This record gives sequence, C-alpha cells and structure tokens, in this order.
Amino acid sequence: MKLTSKFIFLFIFLLILESCARRGRPEGGPKDETPPLFLIAEPAYETTNFNKKEIKLFFNEFVKLKDVNQQLVVSPPLKNPPVISPQGYASKTIKIEILDTLKTNTTYIFNFGNAVEDNNESNKLEGFKYVFSTGNYIDSLIAKGKVEDAFTDKKLKSINLLLYRIDSSYTDSIIYKRKPDYVSNTLDSTLFEFTNMRKGKYFLYALQETSNDYIYNPRTDKVGFLPDTISLPKDSIIATTVRLFKEIPEYSINRGKEITKGKIEFGFEGKPKNLKVSILSDVPANFKSISKFEKGKDTLNYWFTPIEADSLNFTVSTDNYLDTLTVRLRKNKIDSLVIKTSINGSIDLRDTVFFVSNNPIVKIDTTKISLFDKDTIAVKFDLFSSLNENKISFLFDKKTKDNYNLFVLPGAFEDIFEFKNDTIKAMLRTKQLEDYGKVTLNLQNSSNRNVIVELLDNKYNFIEHQFINTTQPVIFDLLPPKEYRIRVIIDDNKNNKWDTGDLLNKKLPEKIIYYPEIFTVRANYFINNSLIID
Repeated sequence: MKLTSKFIFLFIFLLILESCARRGRPEGGPKDETPPLFLIAEPAYETTNFNKKEIKLFFNEFVKLKDVNQQLVVSPPLKNPPVISPQGYASKTIKIEILDTLKTNTTYIFNFGNAVEDNNESNKLEGFKYVFSTGNYIDSLIAKGKVEDAFTDKKLKSINLLLYRIDSSYTDSIIYKRKPDYVSNTLDSTLFEFTNMRKGKYFLYALQETSNDYIYNPRTDKVGFLPDTISLPKDSIIATTVRLFKEIPEYSINRGKEITKGKIEFGFEGKPKNLKVSILSDVPANFKSISKFEKGKDTLNYWFTPIEADSLNFTVSTDNYLDTLTVRLRKNKIDSLVIKTSINGSIDLRDTVFFVSNNPIVKIDTTKISLFDKDTIAVKFDLFSSLNENKISFLFDKKTKDNYNLFVLPGAFEDIFEFKNDTIKAMLRTKQLEDYGKVTLNLQNSSNRNVIVELLDNKYNFIEHQFINTTQPVIFDLLPPKEYRIRVIIDDNKNNKWDTGDLLNKKLPEKIIYYPEIFTVRANYFINNSLIID
C-alpha cells in the first residue's frame, strides 16, 4: 500500500515538472498582430531649418530592420546613402547618420517602406517615413499613379519613379546624367505616391533598373514616362498609367568568335536593317558560306567550308553602317551533322513537322524520303527550307484519326561540310475532330483600327495571330484541350508587329490589351465571347 502511494506521489510530481517546463503563451491565446508604434524623433518629425547629421527614431517596443537597403527610399536622393543602424539585432531606437551635404530650402523624406517590424511577431509598420525640411516650411503637395509593363500583364515590383523639376537645367537627356528632384518606389505594389512636394512643373519617369542609382542605362533598364508635364498643385492626382518598356539599343557589332571549325558567331545589338557578312580574305573558288540569325538571340551565325588560314577578314554591313572585322581561327573539329524531326508520336492537325539540324542543309534528295499512311499508301509531301533557321518544313495533308510512317534514308540531307544524315524514322498519329475545341471572339472594332489578335497558351507562349481592321469574328480552331490567353496589339503604324517606345523622341510603346479571361478549352468544346477595341 505504501509502495502504491509513493508511485502516485512520484507521478503527480512529474506532471507538475512537465507543466512548469511548458510555460509560455497559453494555447489558443490571441496572437500579437499590432505593429510597433513610432513614439518620437530627435530632431522631431517635420522639423524645419534642419541642420543635424544624426536622427534618432524611438519606438514603443523592440524593432528590427528587414531589407532596409532595398526598402528605404530617400527623396530627394542623396549622393551617398545614409548609414542606418542597428542592422542584425533588435532595438527600440533606429539611428540615421547623414553623410551628405543637404540642399537648402528642401523637404526630405526618408521612406522606410515596410522595413520596420517588431522583433517577436514580425508585424510590419507599413509605409513608415520621417520628414524634415532644411528650409522654414514643409512642402505638402502629393502626386499619385500606377505602373504597368507595356508588353506583359505581369505585376511589377520595386519600380523607381523619378520626378524632375522643369527649369533652366532641364533637358530631355537628364535621366541619363542626373539624379531626380524627387523619387518614389512601388515596393510590392503597382501604385506609387510622391509626398511633400513643392509647387512647380515636373516630368515623370519610371525605371526598372539593376543598379538602383536613379540613372537610366538603356542596356539594362526598362523605362517609362508620361508624355505631358505635371503641374503641381493642379495635377496632384495623376489619372493615367506609366507603362514600362525596353528600348531597342543602337546598332553595334561585336567581335566575331569562332565556335567550331567552319562556324563563326557574330554578336550584335539593336535591330539592324539588312545585316550581311561578306568575306574579304582570299578564298578558294569552291569556298561556300551560309549565314543565318539565331532565333531568340542577337546573333548572326556564319558557316563556311574550312580553309587553311590563321584568320579571316570580313565586312559586316547594314543599310547605314559598314564594319571590318578579323576573326582568328583556332578550332580543329567540325560539328558532325545532327538532324531530327520536331515531332515523333501524336501530332495535332494544326502542327507542322520540321527537320531540325545543327548545320545548314545545302542538298536534299527527296527520292530518299517517304511517307505512308496506316494503309501503307504513299502520301505526297512538300519540303521548304527556312531562310532564317536550320530547319526544313515537311508539309502534307493530314487526315483525322490516321497513322503515318516517315522514313528518311541515309544521304537524303547533306550539309555545308558535305556531312550526310543517318536513317531517320518517325511515327505520327493524328486525332479525330472531336478531340479539339474552338475559340470565337466577336471583335467590336468600330474605329477600324489595325489590330493583331494573338492566341497564347497559359505560359504566354505564342501560338497563332490574325490581322484585323474591321468588326468581325476572330476564330481560332482545332485547338488541343488546355488553357489559352488572348492578347491584342493596337498596331498604330500598320507594320504587323508590336513596336516598343523611344524615350528621346517621346514615342510611347504601342498599346496592348490582355483579355481578362483565361479560356479553358476542352475536347469538342466551343467558346464564344466578345471583345471591344476602344
């Protein structure tokens, strides 16, 4: 009996110990969701005639700074960034050390964004800022707006907005050379706001930049602008959107580089008209060359029959430029021919089969190529070589719910180096009409504007387009079941493509409309919607 009592006593004692070890916030208690509270500053918030080098900000609890180097925006911008402390540990005080000489009679805003948060629960003090003036009053005017990408509908983050005062020092190229009079940032939003501004006329720019120095670099940055000036206080609320775009850089050619024996790569920038590469060096009578642009890159590939030489001289010409380049030759190995079909297996009725090769094909023997249907009946086909890519279209009339066997014997294709293909086989299967869907857009185009209606997949990959200048139905048929998007380009200059903007010439990019709905196409399913072009 005594043993049982001792056991019960020991069990109760252990429970008490465990309960003591787990003390803390009671389970189910309210979580602290209150952001830290700013109490006071030295010098005080909105101090005038400011002349200090150090600022102290006091809070009601321990706070920490998160991503302060990315979040903090000082307007007007300083040449040398201020020193903010502490970083890496919590404190009830934030200290700002100013390293620059401040402008006279100027209102400064230190906008911390969402960088200040409490130490325990990481509750953010959103949009926290400290304001002072080196003059005898605080500027109070406000300007607002939003930013979007000119080409995509993806949400932008951390875009810098720049305001330049229009005075005797203002020029159209100022954004390339000088920091702005006021700066703001969208942070995690598409909206921006300038506060504590002075009365006057301004020009507004937007920058998506890599260096975050508020200076426009056309090679790396996207830019946007409002074509009209902003007059404060008249235009304190901006009712328009700034659209960001990437400018086409000026044409320049890079030094040629030998990639493999018989292949040279010429890199360039810009959009040159009629870019051509011509050999200057003395070459044999049987010398052959082919040049083609590489898809998705600013590169011109130049293949040539190898010769014994240490280097080759070229002229690279456009409609407006002529350059002379020398390329050293050091490679010893030629790429053997590799050629494949773009599709092997299920093929949609709208698909085209391509023969894709690494080297340009110069000879085709169609007698060594055959196509048979499921009844082993020969099917007629046509071949077309691409001028811009190393691929050959293989065209034939596809019937629904059929099987095709494609045979290519060795020697059907010969490249510039006289290499020939090995045997190629492909089995192609088509589906029945009921396996596809259709999207019809009733386009309302009362102004008869030139528009390009583009069909994209859900990852924004281009599928098909149609050129329209009237009110009419736009039909995309034989669509495999999946999700699709619609993009409409307002083709103002009628060149059948989207054109980006030009900053110095104050040319805005052509407008793009994304249809708000994602179309989910199913088998034997037809979608009918309307789209109005303003």
